[in-house]
Amino acid sequence: MRLNLIIFFILVLNNCFFGQNTEKPEKNLVPNGSFENYRKKSNSIKSAIPWKQIASVDFYQNPLSNDTTIQKGAYDGYCYAGLRFQKKYKEFLQVKLVESLHRGTIYEFSMKVKLAFWSNAVLKSMGILFSKAGYTKQGDAVKSNMIDTLSKKDGLFKAFQWFEVKGYYKADGGEKYLTIGNFAAVVKKDMQRMNLWKLGFKESYYFIDDVKLVKFKGQEEKVEVEIVGPNLRDPQADSTLQVKSDIKVGEKVALKNIFFDNGKYYLLPESNIELNKLALYLIKNPNISIQINGHSDNSGLKFKNQKISELRAREVFEYLINKGVQNKMLFKGFGSEQPVAPNTTDEGKAKNRRVEFEILKV
Repeated sequence: MRLNLIIFFILVLNNCFFGQNTEKPEKNLVPNGSFENYRKKSNSIKSAIPWKQIASVDFYQNPLSNDTTIQKGAYDGYCYAGLRFQKKYKEFLQVKLVESLHRGTIYEFSMKVKLAFWSNAVLKSMGILFSKAGYTKQGDAVKSNMIDTLSKKDGLFKAFQWFEVKGYYKADGGEKYLTIGNFAAVVKKDMQRMNLWKLGFKESYYFIDDVKLVKFKGQEEKVEVEIVGPNLRDPQADSTLQVKSDIKVGEKVALKNIFFDNGKYYLLPESNIELNKLALYLIKNPNISIQINGHSDNSGLKFKNQKISELRAREVFEYLINKGVQNKMLFKGFGSEQPVAPNTTDEGKAKNRRVEFEILKV
């Protein structure tokens, strides 16, 4: 029998206080793992790019006003997701990983989970599926490609407080997607009523936050690192991106060699070198928060310039998230309101059509 799944799963009820970890984190292969970066205010997880939903997954940017529990709101930061389970209904969170998994490598998965205060039932199990094409149907839930929690006695529950779910997975190789949910063939059989004497409608609802997948530190295999863009292995390589070591809040750094088709907002491949450098810088400095600013010249209609500058800033924002950047980021379009050169010449207009990032927190 193939041992693609390390046959153990650890359910950690964290009895310590929930403080910040001062150690520099390993590279998280789950993009936007804490859901802090999103396109716009919305109650759908689709706004927390690049996360996808199967059924209808809720997205929260602030604590619920009627939540009176001790640990209300997100585990860390402001944002978190919610999965609902009923006797004939279940929801899944799905995301494309920053890079495909390498064959034979062991990965450590963890996430923070909390049962919602209105739930009257708990799940006996919640699984994490790794796949090459994503989960679409029950037949995709291959046990050998899954980490599956199991708590038959009391269910997945810790007094409406956050707890950690953690497990290990040995990759087949090529897995690109991670899916979180309940993979039981009949979900109602996997639900346990909290009050056995109270009959009627039954629902389990779980908040999810801080999803991580990293290479297991105990693994000594020499695995070739996939290069994302030229020269990423060499931090001293020539680059148009220059960031000072003593950069301060409020400073702005212009990104050079960012290319779009005329009048369009889709990034061209030639932009990857510069953006990969920025992604690497942010991954190495996870405490830095930035705002990506889009600007245009004054050609054409003002509202169109405003819109395209915002869309271009959003494209850079999404690119960085898909490269594994976990830093808190915002994006904003300014149109032609903040020129850095006169708009009277073609050269001046070219300088005004730019994307920059602004330091919000160091």
